[in-house]
Amino acid sequence: MGHCGTAGTALSRAGSAGEISVGAGQKGGGTVVVQPQAARPEPQDELADRLRMLQELSGLGVRALARDSGLSSSSLSRYLSGQTVPPWPAVISLCRLVKRDPRPLRPVWERASNPLPAPPRTSRQVHFPPRNDLPRDVPDFTGRASQLAAVLDTVERSRVVAIDGMAGVGKTCLAVHAAHRLAADYPDAQLYLDLHGFTEGRDPLDADPALRSLLTALDVPSERVPREGVEQLAACWRAELARRRAVVVLDNVADAEHVRPLLPGAGPSVVLITSRNRLVELDEVPPVSLDVLTTEESAQLLARASGEPGQSPEAHEPAGTEGRLAREPEAAAEVLRLCGRLPLALRLAGARLRHRPGWTVGILVERMAEGVTEFDTAFAMSVRQLDRATGRFFRLLGLLPGSSFDEHLAAALAEVTPRSARAMLEDLLDAHLVQQPQAGRYRMHDLVHQHARRACEQQDTPAERERALGRLLDYYVHAAAAADAAMPFQARVRAVTAGLPPAELPRFADKTAAFAWYATEYENLIAVFETAVATGADVHACELPRFMRAFFARRCGTTHLNFLFERSLAAAERLGDPLQLAEAHSDLGFARYNAGRMADAAAQYETAESLVAAAGDVWSRAELTMRRAFLGWDEGQVEEPLELFREAGRLYADAGCPSGAAHATAYEAWAMLQLGHHEEAARLAREALAAAPQADPAGPPALTARITLGVAIADEQPEQATEHLREALALAREDGHRHNEAWGLNCLGVALRRMGRYEEALASHEAAFALLEELFEEHWKIHFLNSYAETCRLAGLPDQALALHREALELAPKLGYRHEESLAQAGIARILEAT
Repeated sequence: MGHCGTAGTALSRAGSAGEISVGAGQKGGGTVVVQPQAARPEPQDELADRLRMLQELSGLGVRALARDSGLSSSSLSRYLSGQTVPPWPAVISLCRLVKRDPRPLRPVWERASNPLPAPPRTSRQVHFPPRNDLPRDVPDFTGRASQLAAVLDTVERSRVVAIDGMAGVGKTCLAVHAAHRLAADYPDAQLYLDLHGFTEGRDPLDADPALRSLLTALDVPSERVPREGVEQLAACWRAELARRRAVVVLDNVADAEHVRPLLPGAGPSVVLITSRNRLVELDEVPPVSLDVLTTEESAQLLARASGEPGQSPEAHEPAGTEGRLAREPEAAAEVLRLCGRLPLALRLAGARLRHRPGWTVGILVERMAEGVTEFDTAFAMSVRQLDRATGRFFRLLGLLPGSSFDEHLAAALAEVTPRSARAMLEDLLDAHLVQQPQAGRYRMHDLVHQHARRACEQQDTPAERERALGRLLDYYVHAAAAADAAMPFQARVRAVTAGLPPAELPRFADKTAAFAWYATEYENLIAVFETAVATGADVHACELPRFMRAFFARRCGTTHLNFLFERSLAAAERLGDPLQLAEAHSDLGFARYNAGRMADAAAQYETAESLVAAAGDVWSRAELTMRRAFLGWDEGQVEEPLELFREAGRLYADAGCPSGAAHATAYEAWAMLQLGHHEEAARLAREALAAAPQADPAGPPALTARITLGVAIADEQPEQATEHLREALALAREDGHRHNEAWGLNCLGVALRRMGRYEEALASHEAAFALLEELFEEHWKIHFLNSYAETCRLAGLPDQALALHREALELAPKLGYRHEESLAQAGIARILEAT
């Protein structure tokens, strides 16, 4: 969760301050081999049996094994005898010592330790069904029997196939048709991605955004998506494919290096590649090459596309009915020649004949003969049949930088109503000039897009093209702002100053609809941002990333957020507007903070502070003050962050942002809790909880206040404390935010520890620990290590506590978390003093 107007997690702003922290586990090599047993023992006995097998593998006695694994000999004896269930890190230590993989032991450990209910298997805020991005399979798929058989046979043997051939020869059509045939056997996902290797007017899609698009399509939690590095992203992609049965179509690949990072590794998933070039460098990928259709196949496809009698499944013509093509065989043969026996051109020509029942085939030949090439003849002839408004609409679609679009975008681009846009898109569908891969979404074949773009350059003035491009940029900033406003943790709807709003925007009923829009438009949003930067639309480049923060923070990690805000800052510097520049520095600082780059964040905030003061915007001052407080607390300061939280609350109130004021109060309560002022922390937490938005109980103000209250009253009111913390945990799980779920589990562990319920506390910490094992961002561990160590110490596990404190002591200086560093030192001192 994020604070008022920002995306992220409540945990990322909270720190641990000694009370609230957890560490991640470590994995060893090899596998524990266990012989199957006839009767399944009790989980605790079964776990003890497995641990004794590990001791046998080590060849060590109890004392030596305890010494080498960092455990006490008395604790190890209880673990081996089955008297006590060991903490999960102890199991990991034993496995690591004998170089065995601990993961096979996890299920039996969970049954034996009886931890809190298992967390959700994913950190998704929005739960989508398995993704199916495949374009619609063409109903008139014709011929290609041997090539289709070759594709299906190849993926059965090698799981990857590359389909190559000239433009318009039907590569995509064959790949999509094959993917639809395979879909039933690959139910986990059916994905399609256009890599734009040959799209005029735009660069090919790089591996980084391509991999992020694919991982987003698989609904991979952002915590598991690497923050940077194509190799790391490719490894994540291969790992995700390995555990799924998915079919993936990678369309329009430029060359072998373009697609190499996207190839699968181990596992059952299959990938179908299309390219105009034969990818000879991919030795491991068998090719299937396409030529033009045979004369017989071409004639059959033209007949189907033109609606000839007997060619459609719905046709009910009387026997002996003869169509126009059959009556004019010579003219029909000339149509095949003019189309070059290319499927795309044949469909365009057939569509014209279908929708012109008064035409003879000879008239079609005359109209087509005006072109120069098979593409020109087909496209020009089809476009000439459009009325003036639809023709202009078609040309403007050539300016779109993305792969697919909806009627709202098309309407904004052409400055028409969505109803008019929908009608014209239907006409273009009938003419085969656009495709409809799914309900409400449209796309253009590369060649059609190229024709539309060139026609626009030839027939529309530069001023008209510039205005249309401006409307495109305006649309995306305003649409992103509308989606951002639908996020429940947005306390203030930012005013858009970039351009004018379109006549109609998509409507987002809730956060689910907003996230679905972001996921669908992801590639377009990145392309539009690049267009804004390239065309000098600096206001758009400043504002678009701000309205994407929620999505990026929850779905795509922090890497792109940092990259976007770096470019956004450059745009703000060119604008010279004090407020834009102040917010750009503040936003980049916040992105740096979320990435664990504390010194960089401090530098950005320092620059932003003087600019915000000069700009005089109270809300921006409140936001920056809150961010500075987070940073200061994590760096080990006390008095200044406390005062900053209070100042932020006053500023949010002055700015008319009550939820922001509640958020600031919740974190003041949190800070007081860390300082040991439990009564004051509870009072402030209740105040924040009463003021937090009731519509968003899992939002930062309410969640932070509820967790703080639960820990603060654990000594005096244990039942109420447990109730508050379990409710916070349930809300975090329902919201789907894994960081907050781990935070809630860890805080519950702290409260249970303070109640003297050590076994339950350890179980809660372990559940949080298990969640953090799956988080990719290493710096998150610092928030959990020290408090888990303190629970271990009080539960009679000093060796484990010492190891966790030492891990915190090693990690904290790297990240600049001086407060955690001091807590680790104090914790180590307590343990050593006692021993």
